[in-house]
Order: sequence, then structure tokens, then C-alpha cells
Amino acid sequence: MTNNSNRQIPPLGGGGFINAIIVDDEAHSYKTLDAMLKRYCPQVNVAATCTNGADALKAIKQLNPDLVFLDVEMPKMNGFEMLEELPSVNFHLIFVTSYDAYALKAIRFSAIDYLLKPVDREELQKAVQKVMQRMDAPLPEQLKIILERMHHPSSSSNKIALPTMEGLQMIAVNTIISCEADDNYTTLMLKNNKKIVVSCTLKVIEELLEEHAFIRVHRSFLVNLDEIEKYVKGDGGYLVMSDGSQILISRNKKEELLKKLLHDKE
Repeated sequence: MTNNSNRQIPPLGGGGFINAIIVDDEAHSYKTLDAMLKRYCPQVNVAATCTNGADALKAIKQLNPDLVFLDVEMPKMNGFEMLEELPSVNFHLIFVTSYDAYALKAIRFSAIDYLLKPVDREELQKAVQKVMQRMDAPLPEQLKIILERMHHPSSSSNKIALPTMEGLQMIAVNTIISCEADDNYTTLMLKNNKKIVVSCTLKVIEELLEEHAFIRVHRSFLVNLDEIEKYVKGDGGYLVMSDGSQILISRNKKEELLKKLLHDKE
């Protein structure tokens, strides 16, 4: 472990700064990230760098960081295994990883930020900015979602974490009736006449829900197959959902939808 706790940095507007630890077994990776943080994110103080999970656990206990940049793929103890060794998690996380489709999908479910190697300057700045904006985010619940998904790859997580204007919202998948696109936002219609607006595109929601019973029926709509009450014929036709809403179907989506509906009845 390399301790950098004496480094002097300019404070944030609120008079403080973010104390961080980098955990990565590749020297060129953690040195590059440290240099980028010094240059592009001066509000982040890298208090220590650790090359393995065991050292990282000690550093977290000693330094009580605000933020940990955590490599996913490490020998002996990977990033997820390291997190499970902690009695509690009272810091923010940014995963740093080479492309791994499965790990990234698990991370997306939890709405925890991640950076792909080699780290891009703008993506790093965006991730740090998000941490600054989400200092009160419910991280333990996010970690529960991600670790559940890592341990049970063949099963679908029953919750997803989505960003809203107020912070992060943990949403049970089976409460979602439909999703409607609104530029870079999406409105989720939930059971019990509830709805929320989340700060991500319909495409992102579609990717998160692709292993569940959801289907895109229009460029602006994603629906829960289990919540469809009726299909009404027409040029494209429309759906009547369990909440009484009517959703148009695109012509090019009609055949796929009917196959899904008929298959579910067999």
C-alpha cells in the first residue's frame, strides 16, 4: 500500500474534498488514474493506492475514505469479493474495469458508476461529479443488488437502481407496468397508480430489463408482458395495460409482440 495522505489539494466550494483510495493490481493503471485525478479532478485527494484486496481492506479501515476506485478483476480476491469482506460500506464506489459484459451488467443494475480501461478523462470527471452529487445515496442497497446479481448469474435481480432528480430510486421490477421515453428521461408507470421520472434513456432501461418479461412495442414505449390486459387489432394496434392505459404498437414491432403473447399462452 502506498500512502499519499500528506498531499495538499484545493478544497471544494463547500470547503472540503474527497478522500479516495485506488485499488488496482496493475501498476500502470493505478499510476495513470492517480495522475489523471491530480490533473483533472483536483478535488479528489488520493490518500492511498493498494495493489490487492487485503491491503485495500486495511487501508479502508485506517483511512475511512469517501470514495474508492475499485478494480473488478484482481487475482486472489476480486473487487466484489473484497466488498463482501467489509462489515459495512460507508464510502462511495467507482468500479474500474476492462470490458466484461457480465460484470458491467451487474454494475449497471446497481447504478454504481464505472470506468472502462483505459480511463477516459471526460468519463472520469463525470463519475467524480456524480459522486459529489450523490453523497447521501443509499449505497448499501445498491451493493445488495450488485452482489445478488454476481452470486446468481442465471437469475434475474428483482430490483434495479435508477437515478432521479432527488437521488437514486430502488425499484422492484414486478411493480413496473410500462416505460415511456422523454428525450434523455424516462417515465415509469408503476402499480398503485404511481409514476416516477428517471434520468436515463429508454434504451438503458430496456437493457436493464431485457432478462425480464419486457418488450419494446414502440420507439417510445417499453411494456411489461405480464401487465398486458388486452391487445386491440389495427394498423399497428394498441395495448390496454393493467392500469387502464393504452399504448400504441409500431407496425414493425407487431409481429414480435404477437409471438411473445401467443408463446406465453402455450
